[in-house]
Amino acid sequence: MLLRWYGQSAFLLTSEDGSAVVIDPFGDLSAALGGKLRFDYPAIEGVEADLLLITHEHADHNAAERIGGESQMIRSTAGKFDTRFGEVVAIASEHDGAAGTERGPNTIFTFRFGGFAICHLGDFGQAALRPEQREAIGEIDVLLVPVGGSATIGGEAAAAIVRELSPGLVVPMHYRTRAIDFLEPADLFLVSLPSWRIDHLEESELTVESLHEPRIVLPAGPTR
Repeated sequence: MLLRWYGQSAFLLTSEDGSAVVIDPFGDLSAALGGKLRFDYPAIEGVEADLLLITHEHADHNAAERIGGESQMIRSTAGKFDTRFGEVVAIASEHDGAAGTERGPNTIFTFRFGGFAICHLGDFGQAALRPEQREAIGEIDVLLVPVGGSATIGGEAAAAIVRELSPGLVVPMHYRTRAIDFLEPADLFLVSLPSWRIDHLEESELTVESLHEPRIVLPAGPTR
């Protein structure tokens, strides 16, 4: 499986047969933010998907119009859905620690793709997973987790979720990079998991073939 990070919470997962899943795409937000915040990730263009997952309705996550192909879309909802890749479990959660009253709902997605059980936490903002959410997530191999604080959990809470879920591969997302200035960097998350192997990549893609040693991988975030 090839995993590509576009920045924020946007990913493209591609299997050996060319099948593709896209999660939380965004467009050009530089003008929309009015210069008050820096958002220099390039808009997602020329991407097609068989399955499109959108965790919530904020502009840096919900640009479904950017994705081509005859994609099945599961958008900002909870439930169990049949797809060509098997069942997708969409789990209700909140974007904040105040029962969603500040930033609204968020969807956690779990699904199997490319031989791996994958969990994307979206803009998870609760202090911790509730027992029923943990049960619904189940056993996973790959965890895509926000770590940048502010609008989501920060480094320590994200590290606690990693310890709870025990995935083989963790890819942090939604944190400060050269492209954005309104989130915290991943540093606190990384120091909170001192026993984990950490790989910093110079490219935005990584190939996931086997998960022998638990590790955290940080793909390079693209910039304009």
